Amino acid sequence: MSALDTADGRGLPWSLLGNLALLALLALCTIALLPLHDDAWWISAPRPLRWWLAGGVAAAYAGFCAAQLWPRRPAHAKATAASADGTPPLLVAWASQTGFARLLAERTAAMLHAGGVPVLALPLEEVDAALLTRTRRALFVASTTGEGDPPDHALAFLRRTMAQCPALGGLDFALLALGDREYRDFCAFGRQLDEWLRARGARPLFDRVEVDNADAATLRHWQYEVGRFGGLSDLPDWTPPAYEPWRLHSRRQANAGSPGGAAFDLQLVPAAGALPSWQAGDIAEVGPRNARERVQALLQALQLPGDAPVDAGNGTEALAACLMRMQLPAADAVSDVDAQALVSGLRPLPHREYSIASIPAEGHLRLLVRRMTRPDGSAGLGSGWLCDLAAPGGTIDVRLRRNPGFHPPPDDLPLILIGNGTGMAGLRAHLQARVAAGARANWLLFGERSPAHDLFFADDIRRWQAQGWLPRLDLAFSRAPAAPCYVQDRLRAAAADLRDWVGRGASVLVCGNAVGMAPAVDAALAEVLGTEHLEALRAEGRYRRDVY
Repeated sequence: MSALDTADGRGLPWSLLGNLALLALLALCTIALLPLHDDAWWISAPRPLRWWLAGGVAAAYAGFCAAQLWPRRPAHAKATAASADGTPPLLVAWASQTGFARLLAERTAAMLHAGGVPVLALPLEEVDAALLTRTRRALFVASTTGEGDPPDHALAFLRRTMAQCPALGGLDFALLALGDREYRDFCAFGRQLDEWLRARGARPLFDRVEVDNADAATLRHWQYEVGRFGGLSDLPDWTPPAYEPWRLHSRRQANAGSPGGAAFDLQLVPAAGALPSWQAGDIAEVGPRNARERVQALLQALQLPGDAPVDAGNGTEALAACLMRMQLPAADAVSDVDAQALVSGLRPLPHREYSIASIPAEGHLRLLVRRMTRPDGSAGLGSGWLCDLAAPGGTIDVRLRRNPGFHPPPDDLPLILIGNGTGMAGLRAHLQARVAAGARANWLLFGERSPAHDLFFADDIRRWQAQGWLPRLDLAFSRAPAAPCYVQDRLRAAAADLRDWVGRGASVLVCGNAVGMAPAVDAALAEVLGTEHLEALRAEGRYRRDVY
C-alpha cells in the first residue's frame, strides 16, 4: 500500500477522526474532574465580556476545523486558470482508490506546469459536464478497484456527468489506465471512461496507455507521450531505463534523394551475450548521448580534466564519458564545482522510443529512424545521436520494452497493416513475423512522399509479394507525379474489400504519425465500417495502433 492511501479521499477521514478523538478526550477529562468538587457547584451566568470571548474561541476553532476539512489541491492546480490567450487550461483528472493514480496525476500536472503549460488538476468527482465541454485538452488517470469497479470517489462522476452524455467534440484527451492483470477485468474502469469519451466525440491525443501493476516502463511511455504533445522533450525520466549496451552493426540512409527528411536503417546486436527475445510490436528505448564537442567545450570552460574519475551511481568512470549521457548545464552556472559535484547535480538525458523493425529470428535489432531537426536546424537529441553521432562499431544504450497493445493478432486470421513514414518499421516486424508463422493473408497500405525514394524496405516488400506472403499492396505517395494521394484515400477506394476482409475476421494494425495520418485513417475506417463497428473492433483487440 502507498503512503498516500490515507490521503486518497483528500484527507477528510483522518481530519474528522482526529477532531472527534479530541472531543472525546475532553469529555473524559471533564468526567474525571467532577469528583474533585466536594461542595455544591453553583452555575452562575458569565459576564457579557466572557460570552464574547467564548464565542470568539468557538468561532476560531470552527474556522480551524473547516480549514482542515476544506479540499486541498496542488499549488499548480490553483495558479493556472487559463493561458494568456484565454485558452482553458489543460485538465488533469484522476480517479484513485489507493492514492497511486492521484500521485501519477499530480506528477503529470507538475511536469506540464514546469514546462509552462497551464494546468488544472482535479479529482474526477469535481469534473462536471460544463467543465468538460469548455476544456480543449484533458488527461485522465484512472485506476480500477475490486472486480472492475471505479474508485469510490468517482461514482459521483458516473452518476452525474456520464449520465448527462454531453457532446465533447471540442475535446482532445489521453488516458492512463491503472490495473493488475491478475484480476479478470484488467483496467476495466479506465477502458469504460476511454470508450465513453470517444462515444461523446472526444478525440484521443494518443491511444490509451494501460499499466499492469505499476510497470515502470509503461509509466515512462506515458511520460514520453505527454511530454511529446506538450512540447517537453528534455524532461528527465521518472524512472530511467536500465539500459544494456548494443553495438551499432550498420547504418545506411534508406531514402537518399527524398524530398522529406533523411531516414536511416540501423542494425544493432548485443555488445555481449545472446540476443534477447521480443515480439513484433515491441519498442526499443534508446539512451541518447551528447555530441563529444559539446562535452569538450564544457570541460574546457570549467578547466576540468575529462579523465577525472567520478561516480554517477553505476560505478566509477571518466568525467567526459559520464557527461555524454547527462543534461549539460551552462558553464557559468557550475563554474565553482569540482568534477564529482558537477556530476552529482546533473540529470540523465531522457530516453527516446522507436518501433522495432525486426524479429529475433533475423539475428539483429533493426530500427528505422528519421533525422529530426530543431528550429535552429540542429538535429534532435535521439535522432541526432543515432543518425549522425553514434559510430558504427560503437555502443548504444538500449532497453527493450514490451508493447502488448500492439502485439500480433492470431496467425490464422487475415491482417490489414496501415501506416506511413517510419511507421513502416513496426509494420515490417509484423509482416516478418507473419512470414515466419506461415500466415499469407496479409494486406499492406503504406503512404509516403516520393515513389522513387520513399518505399522503405522495398526489397523485402517485393520479395514477399513474389513469394505470396503479401497478396494485397496499396501504396500512396503524396508527391507522385501522377495521381498523388494519401493512405486514407486508398482505404476509401478499397472500401468493399476492406469490409470483406474485416468480415472474414481481419485485424487492423496502424503504425505511424499520430498528428496527420492516424486521425485521417481513423476517420476513413469509421466512414467505411461505421463508427460502432470500428469501436467494436477496438474493444475486441482487432483495431490496434502504435502512433507517435
